[in-house]
Amino acid sequence: MQIIRRREIVEDDWVHIADDAAVPADGKVLVPLERWLSERDALLARNGELGVILPNTIDPGELQGDLEHFGVIAIEFPIYRDGRAFSIGRLVRDRLGYRGELRAVGNVLRDQLFFMERCGFDAYEVQEGKDIEDALAAFREFSVTYQDATELRTTPRDR
Repeated sequence: MQIIRRREIVEDDWVHIADDAAVPADGKVLVPLERWLSERDALLARNGELGVILPNTIDPGELQGDLEHFGVIAIEFPIYRDGRAFSIGRLVRDRLGYRGELRAVGNVLRDQLFFMERCGFDAYEVQEGKDIEDALAAFREFSVTYQDATELRTTPRDR
């Protein structure tokens, strides 16, 4: 599967692991928060990298002591009109100081990518059936911003 990472289309090198699926002993895996909480020690004993998928209902401060274990924090966008995931992304970057990959998953819409980036997201799983090239073009549609942001400087234009 292809994703957008730091404004480039790349092959996703992380595997989503369902709640009931076996976790491979190595490789890059993304597990749901509930699985992380119930199998923390076993997941930490693996040889591969670990990421966590957060619902948009969590208080991200609950993970403060665990951030160092995650190569990716993915935050679910369940529906387009629910903005809590934007706030969680900003809190993870600003308050908790997370500098790893912050990924938007779920109902990730082209029209919101630029704003997701402004909240600190740097990777995006574009919905299946949507044109990823077209989604990438969304980052070029705005050239001026009025508010301060958390966004990571990822392109030469931004440096």
